[in-house]
Amino acid sequence: MTQAATDRLMRIAVSGSSGLVGSALCDELSRQGRDVIYILREHAAPPNSIAWDTTNNTFDAQALSRCDAVVHLAGENILGRWSDEKLNRIYASRVDSTRALAQSLAALEHGPRTLVVASAVGYYGNTGQENARTEEDPHGEGFLADVCVHWEQAADPARQAGIRVVHMRIGVVLSSKGGALKQMLLPFKLGVGGPVGSGDQYMSWITLHDLVRVLIYAIDTPSLSGPVNAVAPEPVTSRKFAKALGRVLHRPAVLPAPSFALKLLYGKSCAEQIVLASIRAVPKRLADMGFVFDQSDLETALKHELQTSG
Repeated sequence: MTQAATDRLMRIAVSGSSGLVGSALCDELSRQGRDVIYILREHAAPPNSIAWDTTNNTFDAQALSRCDAVVHLAGENILGRWSDEKLNRIYASRVDSTRALAQSLAALEHGPRTLVVASAVGYYGNTGQENARTEEDPHGEGFLADVCVHWEQAADPARQAGIRVVHMRIGVVLSSKGGALKQMLLPFKLGVGGPVGSGDQYMSWITLHDLVRVLIYAIDTPSLSGPVNAVAPEPVTSRKFAKALGRVLHRPAVLPAPSFALKLLYGKSCAEQIVLASIRAVPKRLADMGFVFDQSDLETALKHELQTSG
C-alpha cells in the first residue's frame, strides 16, 4: 500500500456487489468505515464506480489504480440445468473475468496490492466418505473441479506481478436471505423436509456472517495468500443437517428428497456434482493462523440465522 493510501480510508473494489455475499460484504466494509467502490457492468456504472465492459471483458484501469484491494465475487449461478450455453456462462463468468481482471491489475504501475477471488470447495470434486480435504490436497474431477482449477490459475498474471492473491474456496453459504438455506425453509416448515439422496454425503458449510469475516480477514492479513477453505470447522452429512434444521424449526425432518427427483429437477449433471455431491472440506489454513469462527456449531448457527430459540 502506498503512503497516500495510508493517509485515507482503505479503498476496496468489489464485484458481485448485488449478490448475497457481495452485498453483505459491502455493508460490513462500509460499517467499518472503509471506502467501498463497486465494480459494475458498464451500462449500469455510475461515475463513482468501476466500469466493467463485459462484452470485451475489460475494466476501467484508471479507477482500479485508485484502490488498495479488489474482491472479485461475480459469477453465473451454478444451479440449473446445465445446457452447453449454461456451462459456457459458468466458465466464462469466473475464469475469463478473473483473467481479465488479473491482467488489468498486473498492468498497473501503482494500484491494488491485494486480490481476493472467490473459488469453491467444488475444487475437491466429490470426496465421498473419505478424509476431509485441506488446502494442501489436490483437485478432484468433474466440470466444477475443472472450473475451480482454471478459475484460480486465471489470477496468475496478478500473482506474477507481485500482487497478493487469495482464493476463497467457499462452501454452502447459510443465510435466510438467499442461497441453499432459503430454498430449504418452505418444505421444512411444511413438515416435508429431510436429507437429500442417501443423506450420507457431506456438506461443507459457512454462515454468511462468518464468510464476510473471512473475506475481510483475507483483505487485512498480508501474510495470507493462496487457497483458503472458507468453511466452518465441522462439515456435516445431509442427514445431520436436516435433523439440525428440523429441530430449530420444530418440524420433522424424515422425508428424503430422492436422487431421481433431484435429477429431474436440476438435470443429472448439476444434481450429481452439486446437490448430491459429498464435499468434506475443513479450514486448515484459517485454523493454523488462529482465525476463530463466531458460528462453528451448526444448530447454534441455524438458530442465530433464523432467529429462533430452543
